[in-house]
Amino acid sequence: MAASRPVAADGGGPPLDVPRVPAREAAERELSKPMYGEDERNVLLRAMDAFFEWIGDLFDAASGATPGGWLGIVVITVVVVALVGALWWRLGTPRRVPTSADSLFDEGPRSAADHRTAADRHAAAGRWNQAVQERMRAVVRSLEERTLLDPRPGRTADEAAAEAGRALPAHADGLRAAAREFDDVTYGGRTADQRAYQRLKDLDTAVERARPQWNDASRGAAQ
Repeated sequence: MAASRPVAADGGGPPLDVPRVPAREAAERELSKPMYGEDERNVLLRAMDAFFEWIGDLFDAASGATPGGWLGIVVITVVVVALVGALWWRLGTPRRVPTSADSLFDEGPRSAADHRTAADRHAAAGRWNQAVQERMRAVVRSLEERTLLDPRPGRTADEAAAEAGRALPAHADGLRAAAREFDDVTYGGRTADQRAYQRLKDLDTAVERARPQWNDASRGAAQ
């Protein structure tokens, strides 16, 4: 599309430079953010191209309108503001992304009991990936509730397993294996099964009953 063209205010005065191209580029930058889906972004970009082409034609028409270009520009400005508001209302406020791409928790704080309930619900429906994820979150949240782990936003499953293993050395291997299972289904594209979920469930029960074995090294690492 051609760059913005000067538009005369009243046919004889100095031209008005209407920055249509920067507005289009700003819209494209916004829609390129990863918070919008790829398919939705492509559709919106095509719609924005057609929209700004239409705006360009309107500005061209406004330059020769009677009683003058100013009236047409004011009307177009109102229309643009209304359309931008409608687009924002349609898309809603973009959701914030997790603090870390590998963060264990992707939502607001929930209790260990909440995560267990969600895990059992997914398991009953045969959604083993989600069941494994929620059960691992239950394990870590339970450790936080028992103050064996300090709550920390952005903590990964591997970090939680390593820290918890220092307080519960008898379960260190199981915690590391659970963290790998979580990472495999969450980021590695693998599929969990009932046995994987049962291992997480058994670990959750065992860890909940285990008593911490603190020593000076583990206390210093946890602080």
